Amino acid sequence: MLRRFTYNAIEIVTAVIMMSLGYSCATTQKTPTDTKDMSYIYNPAKNVFTPDINLYNEGEETTVLAIGIRKNEFFFSEANPEGVPMATILVSVRLFDNTLGGVLADTSTFKYDISRDEIQGEYIFHVPLKTYEGKSYTAEIKVIDLIRQRAVQTFAEFERTGRYSRLNYRIRDYFSHTELLSNVVRRDQYINILSPSIQTDTLWLFYYKAVKDLPAPPSTVLPEVTLSPEPEMIIPLVYSDTMPLMFPREGIYLFSPDSLIREGLVLCNFGTDHPSMTSPEAMIPILAYIATPEEMDSLLTAVKPKLALDGFWLARTGSIERSKELIRIYYNRALFSNYYFSSYKAGWLTDRGMMYIMYGPPDKVYKNSEGESWGYRLPPVQSKWGAGYTVADEYLWFNFRRQKSVYSDNDFILNRASTPVSYWDIAVARWREGKVFRLDNPDELK
Repeated sequence: MLRRFTYNAIEIVTAVIMMSLGYSCATTQKTPTDTKDMSYIYNPAKNVFTPDINLYNEGEETTVLAIGIRKNEFFFSEANPEGVPMATILVSVRLFDNTLGGVLADTSTFKYDISRDEIQGEYIFHVPLKTYEGKSYTAEIKVIDLIRQRAVQTFAEFERTGRYSRLNYRIRDYFSHTELLSNVVRRDQYINILSPSIQTDTLWLFYYKAVKDLPAPPSTVLPEVTLSPEPEMIIPLVYSDTMPLMFPREGIYLFSPDSLIREGLVLCNFGTDHPSMTSPEAMIPILAYIATPEEMDSLLTAVKPKLALDGFWLARTGSIERSKELIRIYYNRALFSNYYFSSYKAGWLTDRGMMYIMYGPPDKVYKNSEGESWGYRLPPVQSKWGAGYTVADEYLWFNFRRQKSVYSDNDFILNRASTPVSYWDIAVARWREGKVFRLDNPDELK
């Protein structure tokens, strides 16, 4: 059951209760709540949902926002007149026009009552938004579980660029006809490409090799590793929205209605283990952030990669239990970096993914149309004034610039010159000692 509300009809009020400890000989200065901090969007512990987001054009003045929530993330209650397991979800979207300085362009709020039997693997919400060609937008998305009173907020940036825009395409599973929200495809997956707004009988496929080079450490200023300017292959395809397509090679697949225009739908094959990386063959390359070149050569050529991988971690800790915990943290961060930061590269190979794996989820995140800044809390600074103390929070900041690219809207580059001191070598050393590096621990920075 779906109900629509006007924008001002629903207000969600979140109360934050803070506990402070008092000392007889010291006083602490409270830091006010930072309403601009968005660090929760990259912290799975703070989110009740991890939504999949997609956008596509539907007509000349409508873009549809598709939001997918997995069945196991819903909370179902039988406390309803029908007495059946139901979830109650509020979806609220505000659309901002970036070409006009971020003015509010459209709003939509929908309330959904969803029975458990309605959901197979994923439930997809569709929110139509008023948009125009040549405009750039930011959608602020809130998904609220009204039963649990829990919410998640995320953002989607997009631009309507005419006939060749990726927003003119949708993809679905060939066998089940299920709508697919991710542009990541698997080797054994068959899909259809839907493009009702483009009248063409031919799509041109541009294939590029996957980018697998590591990003440079944060204090090293080197050129960004990007796609080759020329594709490996260009293939004309007879277009039909019922034609099954499969992607056997790792790499980037760009579809365009014009052989001379390299802009359109981009699909990526990052390998069979993306995003979870459960096989030793997929887990070993990620160790390049903390392993020496000699260790990596040995791991990559090992006859028994599972034993080599276990041996690497045991050498760090000397304990099976400690190794298990370190592996869990390191590869959970890699998993979420793939989920949050994948672009035309796997998320763990991006600048943001590198920082996320090594330093963990940021304590502060500020976003704007040009990029985002991450702050990691440093050891507190204590200043004495008379009989009391003032404790101030200080942060190490990393700034990421949004890179405009036809291959991805999620491409961000670290501004290495803005953070000359990053403690990268200390972070690597701590991981190699079998410790999870934390910037806010004074002992870590010695």
